[in-house]
Amino acid sequence: MERVSRATQHNHRKLLAWQEAMNLVESVYQIAARFPKDELFGLTAQLRRSAVSVPSNIAEGAGRNSSKELVQFLGIASGSLAELDTQLEIASRLGYVEVDAGVFQQASRVGQLLVALRRSLKNRIS
Repeated sequence: MERVSRATQHNHRKLLAWQEAMNLVESVYQIAARFPKDELFGLTAQLRRSAVSVPSNIAEGAGRNSSKELVQFLGIASGSLAELDTQLEIASRLGYVEVDAGVFQQASRVGQLLVALRRSLKNRIS
């Protein structure tokens, strides 16, 4: 697969929230790969889908025409992150993920970045 040249990359790649969300996706995929095979179409798929949704919504919002639209998509990304957090908690309660796993800290960091970015954009819009 051909990589996109640096000259044609979009603004979302410069956002720390997007970068950290991409790291979170990698961690979630690594963790989910260790889940029992009977979870493949259950919790594994849900975790991966919600994790992928976070940076995807950041990117979509950044690709839109206005800061207002970006704020909206950052809200959607935050919702996906909350969904991911819930699924990680379920995985932890089922014994699939250690409570002290770094993925929980990563998710928290992404959440903080999303809140800060939304707040910053809202202040500029107002």
